[in-house]
Amino acid sequence: MENICIFCKIIGKEIPSTTLYEDDDFKVIMDISPAAKGHAILLTKKHFANIFELDDDTASKALVIAKKVATALKEEFNCDGVNILQNNGEAAGQTVFHYHIHVIPRYYKDSVRITWGQDSYKDGEAEEIAKAIQKRII
Repeated sequence: MENICIFCKIIGKEIPSTTLYEDDDFKVIMDISPAAKGHAILLTKKHFANIFELDDDTASKALVIAKKVATALKEEFNCDGVNILQNNGEAAGQTVFHYHIHVIPRYYKDSVRITWGQDSYKDGEAEEIAKAIQKRII
């Protein structure tokens, strides 16, 4: 647990939260500044700054729980979709450096905006990049 981490403080009950789910490894809370009603945040109980520090066992369990939360949100709110969002590093929009996953109910014509511009590859560039990345996947 990190002394200055707000999510560690929530897990340690130093800061109150509204809990949706909890087990030995995870806590799922309601976001206090939701993008949409029902916006939940899945937290690892052990402090990992980002996905790069996460062990494979915790990573696989996290997605299973995110799926369960997404399913519960869809059933409860009858939403049109759900975003499962996870940022790593400041450049990617991470503001709290404790691994977490946002689960956000979505509706047609809602005000939530998660967008990016579209780029393109030159002929053969995607294949060249893929080969370079494939060498690093273990």
